[in-house]
Amino acid sequence: MKHLVPLSAAAILLATTAAIAEPGKWTDEPVRIVVTFPPGGTSDLIARILAQYFESEYGQKAVVDNRPGAGGTVAADYVAQQAPDGTTLILGNNAPFTIAPTQFETLPYKPLDGFTHIAYLGASTPALFVQPDSGITTLDEYIEKVKGDGITYGSSGVGSITHILGKAVDIELGIEQIHVPYQGSAPAIQDFRAGVLEAYYDMLAQNRDLITGGETLPIALAAPERSPLFPEIPTFRELGHDIVVENWTGLSGPAGMDPAMVQTIHDTVEAIMDMQPVIDQLAQWGISHTEMTSEEFTTFVGGTIDTWAPLIKAANVNGG
Repeated sequence: MKHLVPLSAAAILLATTAAIAEPGKWTDEPVRIVVTFPPGGTSDLIARILAQYFESEYGQKAVVDNRPGAGGTVAADYVAQQAPDGTTLILGNNAPFTIAPTQFETLPYKPLDGFTHIAYLGASTPALFVQPDSGITTLDEYIEKVKGDGITYGSSGVGSITHILGKAVDIELGIEQIHVPYQGSAPAIQDFRAGVLEAYYDMLAQNRDLITGGETLPIALAAPERSPLFPEIPTFRELGHDIVVENWTGLSGPAGMDPAMVQTIHDTVEAIMDMQPVIDQLAQWGISHTEMTSEEFTTFVGGTIDTWAPLIKAANVNGG
């Protein structure tokens, strides 16, 4: 269901300033890009690319501030409390803005009204992986095996995007897989390679070497369309099952930011995302970028909350 967000006076003013905004520096102060995960992950790397190009191309000093914890809510709460002066932004994602609103009974921030959602950056897509020697090469064969002998799959943790995807598959396909949560995808893949697990869900790009090395076999992708990394892998949707669960990222700030500043940041981000080195790097990480206005991005965030809520509830994910 599409989530409709009423346009505020600020949003209307933002639309009127769009035509005159240009990429560039928006504050004389250094900017902090807060990341909800520790250093080294995809979100952290994207934030560092933005910080690098903000300064090298536009003279806007920026640093990355990693604040992991509590499903991204620690970072989100911190940013929501900062001044809306463009000096503190968050590299947002599913965890604090899509999953947390349903996962937790109460949040210290409002995922929509508590932020200015500025620019959508892109999404990476998870896939269903099976053992190459299992005899399973199609989704239909996987369904048959689950309904017969059963299949145990690994995820990167309770409430993670891969757990949510596993539950979405159960609901959409009318099956019941056996879920084993891990503390991250690395130990799940380790057990898979050791033969402990029959399947797992994980980001496609992160498994590039295992796929090309014949150590794992992806049979379905939870994306709107096939990936250019491995175009031979079909999507759940084209196989007749409407399952799209992407790991999105975007740039947001505290509520109440000046619309003209928001437009400048948005257009600066878009200019960076259009640079060929950035396009090439994101492609290596399996991230597909689509331009959205700030209003469209806000609506998108609200829509993900509505769409994911029943899946999160079905997965019995409760953060208290």
